[in-house]
Amino acid sequence: MILLQCVQLSKSFGAEEILSNVKLEVQSRDRVALVGRNGAGKSTLLKIIAGEMSFDTGDLIIPKDARIGYLAQDSGLESDRSIWDEMMTVFEHLQKMEQALRRLEEKMSDTENPNYEKVLMEYDQLQQDFKDQGGYQYEADTRGILSGLNFASFDYATKISSLSGGQKTRLALGKLLLTKPDLLILDEPTNHLDIETLTWLENYLSGYDGAILIVSHDRYFLDNVVNQVYELSFNKTVKYTGNYSNYLSEKAKRLEIEMKNFEKQQDEIKKLEDFVQRNIARASTSNRAKSRRKQLEKISVKNRPQDDDASANFRFEIIKQSGNDVLSIDHLKLGYGGKTLIENINLKLTRGESVALIGPNGIGKSTLIKAISKKIAPLEGNIQYGSNVTIGYYDQEQTELTSNKTVLQELWDEYPQTPEKDIRTILGNFLFSGEDVLKIVYDLSGGEKARLALAKLMMKKANLLILDEPTNHLDLDSKEVLESALIDYPGTLLFVSHDRYFVNRMATRVVELSPKMITNYLGDYDYYLAKKLEQEEWKKLEELKDKEQSPSRKDPAPGQVEQQTKQDYEREKELKKKQRQRQRRIEELEKEIEQEEERIAQWEEDLCDPEIFQDHEKSLEINESLEKAKTNIEALMEEWEELQLDEME
Repeated sequence: MILLQCVQLSKSFGAEEILSNVKLEVQSRDRVALVGRNGAGKSTLLKIIAGEMSFDTGDLIIPKDARIGYLAQDSGLESDRSIWDEMMTVFEHLQKMEQALRRLEEKMSDTENPNYEKVLMEYDQLQQDFKDQGGYQYEADTRGILSGLNFASFDYATKISSLSGGQKTRLALGKLLLTKPDLLILDEPTNHLDIETLTWLENYLSGYDGAILIVSHDRYFLDNVVNQVYELSFNKTVKYTGNYSNYLSEKAKRLEIEMKNFEKQQDEIKKLEDFVQRNIARASTSNRAKSRRKQLEKISVKNRPQDDDASANFRFEIIKQSGNDVLSIDHLKLGYGGKTLIENINLKLTRGESVALIGPNGIGKSTLIKAISKKIAPLEGNIQYGSNVTIGYYDQEQTELTSNKTVLQELWDEYPQTPEKDIRTILGNFLFSGEDVLKIVYDLSGGEKARLALAKLMMKKANLLILDEPTNHLDLDSKEVLESALIDYPGTLLFVSHDRYFVNRMATRVVELSPKMITNYLGDYDYYLAKKLEQEEWKKLEELKDKEQSPSRKDPAPGQVEQQTKQDYEREKELKKKQRQRQRRIEELEKEIEQEEERIAQWEEDLCDPEIFQDHEKSLEINESLEKAKTNIEALMEEWEELQLDEME
């Protein structure tokens, strides 16, 4: 079923054209990513689809009964209610049904009531409707989503007005997920989510029953969730099948083919023009030249294939190399207002390392790197720096970029010995060209501030870069440029990031922070994930061992416990594997049944067409197809029912 169609949509703001003849289609269960540069018009298109903004020309087709849920970028939940009460507003219809059930139960207690049979029938029907609409599980669903979005430790009576902006955004996402719309539209849903919460959201969206349309700059997230990509570039959309990595590959192939075709045509045109020029004036070849000229006039000239707008272009250099020992932290304790946030922190950095610092939101990652960058003082412990260490610090909040200076003056004031021409060249490399350098710093967008902060960081030429969420506010292409610059960086790197693709590409070591210790993983993000999974499996194995060695049981022979424990573990692992396979097959069967039902509906509609009805051969062919489809549905339903019974057992 088609849930959304954009046909030749156009939108302009004054003389500036934002969208032009945009095409986009979303069907049931589709997972669609909308990608493109910052400022390309992605959020504008989502607002048009969600009905929050008008469009100029074209058609927007959405079925009347299709329910659409939209989460704008950084749209926090504003409410005077508690967390729980606000979530429960989604289920007001179920709560009313529940109250009606209680009233009917009171009536049912009076068996002498002349309408007793009618009350019983009404109760049975209402109870079935209540069950079908999720009446017995909505509270569990709510707790599950709140837990997944990192609210498990919260008192659900907490007022939403007392929460931070990031927490309000997560709650807005949670409330939208609870509504379970047919089409879920998410604009940068991964903002304010730590890695654990991102993983939960990926798993949730992968099993979501409806369709999803997402704008996100998180490449790891897009690879794991979407199966289609629409690129919005030069005001138009181009569709690619597959996830984000497949989109990059297919786009490169398409551009290569288009460039070859363009160059081939240009060669043909040049040869024809040369022939005409050399032969038009000669009597013996004039007719052939005129023929070639007519051939030239008929050619539909291809435009040179365009990649997206200009990319930032920069590299990080150092003035002087540091010693081999860059940083040593011993028994560090950090906190605010006398309250300890993290303690017993020990960490060493050596020259050339690229270390990712990860952990849940609020654990103290930014606090730790601020202490290392000498922005705050530790409560206890020591931070020692190696010889010739110079620090360059990138602040995710860009708290220092709030001046009323122009972009040009902001950078030039910090490096007054550098000629203006060189300052302008550097700003141009960071996509500040022409009048852009005269923009006021305070008025810059998040992406522009990020690029200006990176320009200042590059100019410093420090040999230890400490970066707090450096990919925030950057579009996908700018992230690629930043990664390439940092890979070639000859110094040492310590960074905090929730961008798992960035961590995977950059890290030579992953450091996981907890309130009382640091754990090192000597590898990239994929290695870290594998080791965490291995640790979880060993933990389960140890729990099974403890269970087998319980004093309430008879002590087994030496070695028997370990063997039995491993058998139990393997058995449990195999059962879970079969359960996952069964669930996947159930989903496949449901999809196949739905497709067959759609075909049957279409064929039955075709048989009502007089032209087809009067065509004996055609109607016979359709009837045969109908019978085959109905037989197939019966077989599919039989298998589905058997699997459902196995699932319940």
